Amino acid sequence: MNLMPLLVLAAVAVFLVLKLRSVLGTRTGFEPKPDNLPRPPMRGPAPDTGFEVIEGDGKDRDIADHVDLDSDAGQALIQMKRVEPDFSVTEFMSGSKQAYEMILMAYENGDLKTLEQFLAPDVYRGFEEAVEQRAEAGLTVEARFVGVREVKLKDARFDDMDNVADIVVRFVGELTSVVRNAEGQVVEGDPQAIKRQSDVWTFSRVMGSENPNWLLVATGA
Repeated sequence: MNLMPLLVLAAVAVFLVLKLRSVLGTRTGFEPKPDNLPRPPMRGPAPDTGFEVIEGDGKDRDIADHVDLDSDAGQALIQMKRVEPDFSVTEFMSGSKQAYEMILMAYENGDLKTLEQFLAPDVYRGFEEAVEQRAEAGLTVEARFVGVREVKLKDARFDDMDNVADIVVRFVGELTSVVRNAEGQVVEGDPQAIKRQSDVWTFSRVMGSENPNWLLVATGA
């Protein structure tokens, strides 16, 4: 029996699995208790929370609960609120957590229509390429989202020339994921093993604009 075709197919499958990893974060084994999370899309302006923005005096807990008010990120968030007073950091973080699940599972399930709504064009192209290569190789993914173990605001930037806001968030998500080949054989993963995945995502939006949606503009681990 000639084993060379089988070995070549296995090598191709392993290459594609490694390429898919580059689109999202890194994963390690983990077995926590699952959380139940809602799955609405992340939105922009939140209802008025009543927070008062006073630079540097620590009274705006909506910002201070996430970053130091005197830091560059804190000052950027203050500028965002000056342009859009209804903006709430706490509501944004809650929405980003929900968006993380939606985008992550849309990628795992190859749902390009959903991904296109929430990704900037250049980021979408990377996701699209990975999904298409997976399909061409006959690989399918069976994934189940377990929950978000950690969500943290890492940085914020604001360009007062065009009112573009960038917020960088670190997520540690938990999911099960199995990659199968065209014959249904497992190439990677274990349906019983919960994996921890770390991602650093940057969301962007023009503050004060009529479009309330934040777009994912950069990914990393």
